[in-house]
Amino acid sequence: MGKIRLAVLGATGSIGDSTLKVAEKNPDRLEISAIAANKNWRKLLEIAEKFNVCHIGIYDADAYAEAKASGLFSGKKLYCGLEGLTEIATLPEADMVVAAVVGTTALKPTLAAIEAGKDIALANKELLVMAGKFVMEAAKRKGVRMLPLDSEHNAIFQCLHGERRCDVAKLLITASGGMFRDYTYEQMLQIKPADALKHPNWNMGPKVTIDSSTLANKGLEVIEAKWLFDVTPDQIQVVVHRQSYVHSMVQFVDGSILAHISPPSMTFAISHSILYPERGNMVCEPLDFSKALSMDFAPPDTARFPCLRHAYGALRAGGTATTAFNAANEVAVAEFIKGRIRWVDIASVVGETLSAFNPIEPMNLDDVLASDAMARTRASEIIKNRFLR
Repeated sequence: MGKIRLAVLGATGSIGDSTLKVAEKNPDRLEISAIAANKNWRKLLEIAEKFNVCHIGIYDADAYAEAKASGLFSGKKLYCGLEGLTEIATLPEADMVVAAVVGTTALKPTLAAIEAGKDIALANKELLVMAGKFVMEAAKRKGVRMLPLDSEHNAIFQCLHGERRCDVAKLLITASGGMFRDYTYEQMLQIKPADALKHPNWNMGPKVTIDSSTLANKGLEVIEAKWLFDVTPDQIQVVVHRQSYVHSMVQFVDGSILAHISPPSMTFAISHSILYPERGNMVCEPLDFSKALSMDFAPPDTARFPCLRHAYGALRAGGTATTAFNAANEVAVAEFIKGRIRWVDIASVVGETLSAFNPIEPMNLDDVLASDAMARTRASEIIKNRFLR
């Protein structure tokens, strides 16, 4: 296998950092050909100089103008905005696109990359939650691989290798339970944004960390799993596993269960996905079984963490209900971070938005984006009328 050339969308985030660590450990097999981020152009410059990258995308227009005026990008090509990300994603110099941009911003560039025949290393949840029907149809039509970077989906991907899909009974997606897994409802009423940004096991961005605390993140992963592995909602089960060593499991029709186990570092999943079907050099130390290790498992408490229940409800409702789930959650999390609503209100906003939303079967991406906008408007109205502090 020759070198795999990567275009990393979201290069300055936690997934981007881990991807670059994997590339650094495998210089003979991986090349960073393009990078992009929202506005942290100084970090992009550091990455570009370290990995000799010539193509650099900056989404934020003000940051782009500042970077261009700095005079520090001599000999490099800068790209701006959504069109710039799309150009980055379709460069002939890239074989694979790492889709690690948070939110709906990644939708157009990733679909363009698929149309250009690029393999996709997928870390962006919104792509499949909002537009799984169109993304997976496009990938199948173009014959490109959708390689999951989330540790849970990568674990399932590894456990399914060589197995017949008709033998799969359940996908068992593990969840740490977040930092509030032992809280009473009274304690949950006192949670502040700073509290929700401290994950016990993982180093992630603010949005994902808060979603982990409410189990909304796990709900998004359940929806993703349906599209990635073509299973029904009843074939996906969430299991709380505090230590985050078991990243997910697959149960087969004979009752056997295969599990993927590694320390809680994204480098394991990223290395496997972007180098698949080969294995890469070790980036982080593996678990040491010469020392005592304990692992426990329990069902999730959807009474205390109703976002997970809402996600299953949206998945079963079908159509754009999952789009509404994601949109309402994003709006609610943003308001919580601002201190305008309580942590417990996030799930309430999501639930009330879904109750007031009439999902449709989308015929195109415009239908998806229209439903996304409608759900965001409805969630904002619910917050304004019922939850503003």
